[in-house]
Amino acid sequence: MAKSKSNFICQKCGASYSKWVGKCENCGEWNSLVEQVIDESEAVAKSAIAKGQISGKSLSISSIRDITPSDSKARLLTEFQDLNEVLGGGILMGSVSLLTGQPGIGKSTLLMQICAEISKTKKVLYISGEESAGQVKLRAKRLGAESDQLFFASSTSGNDIAKTIESGEFSLVIVDSIQTLSLAEISSAPGTVSQVNNCGNLIIRAAKATDTAVIIVGHVTKEGTLAGPKVLEHLVDVVLNFEGDRYGGFKTVRAVKNRFGSTSEVAIFEMNDKGLSEVKNPSAALLAERQNTDGSIILATLEGSRPILVEIQALVTKSNFGYPKRTASGFDLNRLNLLIAVIERRTKLFLNDKDIFVNVVGGMRLQDSAADLAVCMAIASAAAGRKLSEDYVVFGEVGLGGEIRSAFRPDQRIAEAKKLGFTHALAPKTIKDKFVIPANDLRETLIKYVNN
Repeated sequence: MAKSKSNFICQKCGASYSKWVGKCENCGEWNSLVEQVIDESEAVAKSAIAKGQISGKSLSISSIRDITPSDSKARLLTEFQDLNEVLGGGILMGSVSLLTGQPGIGKSTLLMQICAEISKTKKVLYISGEESAGQVKLRAKRLGAESDQLFFASSTSGNDIAKTIESGEFSLVIVDSIQTLSLAEISSAPGTVSQVNNCGNLIIRAAKATDTAVIIVGHVTKEGTLAGPKVLEHLVDVVLNFEGDRYGGFKTVRAVKNRFGSTSEVAIFEMNDKGLSEVKNPSAALLAERQNTDGSIILATLEGSRPILVEIQALVTKSNFGYPKRTASGFDLNRLNLLIAVIERRTKLFLNDKDIFVNVVGGMRLQDSAADLAVCMAIASAAAGRKLSEDYVVFGEVGLGGEIRSAFRPDQRIAEAKKLGFTHALAPKTIKDKFVIPANDLRETLIKYVNN
């Protein structure tokens, strides 16, 4: 009998090592190596590769001009119009989507609401490897998702799930979650690289063969990135990120990969006692409780292709320690430190002995470079104890030289500000609009509109 041998496999990139090391030399991840026993199935796989090189046949090829594109397949529409746009017009039949998000943010709630809508006309199967039938039943009852065409199964077997999908009986299948599945032919634990890769491949093949739409739930790491091997993102057709504060505020669903549509769209939700509901006018909701005080600036930003007005708050206090504290909620901390350095160098505003706190109201997370000017003005306003007129909105990117640079899609930002009753916008001088008060330089803008 051949002796069993063990290797250590990186759970992030799949690199193999003969002994355990703290840091993967291939991807740089710490503490990601897991011991995996190499049994006879590994040897069989290697021999299969050798045989495949001999048994393979040449492909049948044709000119690209001679190919006739097939008609676009039907899509399954959810009850959320914005989510349909994020998906490129709905859930495409035969597609495999991956939904990720923090624990407790509302992934299962969103999926159950999707099931409730689609099960009105199609057969839907919800497969859970984490919850019992009773738990799923209670959620379905709370959300009003009980339907004769909505079915449930509890399983952690990738073989059984793929076989069920291959039956072609269901139009949509939910798999919650990929990290709990395992194949009987692989000896490693669920959630490891080999299990996730092979379970994912098996489910995708079954979905494509039967034209069944599949949504897979994926776990995230403590850093907020998708857990498991990176190859999982390449296997699926759509990757959706469910972001936001699990305890309140708005939640967003955005596509970071979409083979059938744009990745610039975003759906905005809020949680209530009846589940998730779309926010049709997020700007009005975000500004409803605003008080015009020092350190408060209204930013005209974009979430995908949707313009939104959000409040940027800053608090500047004297530091009680030798090292000043910088904290940001909803804004990149590295970008905040850079902007503070620009303010100190270009405007001569002394902040070295000040603690600075920046908050984006409503639980929003900004990835818009045009938020720079609003953040700088909020910090300067809080430090000087003066406030900006409540008739102004602000947007523009700040360069290292203190110059105000152009922003993406300014017309949409201006239109949203006008709709909510604002009369002026402090924005880059390149925008030719009577509504805009041109801002050329950071120092000049702060002196004129904040420090007087």
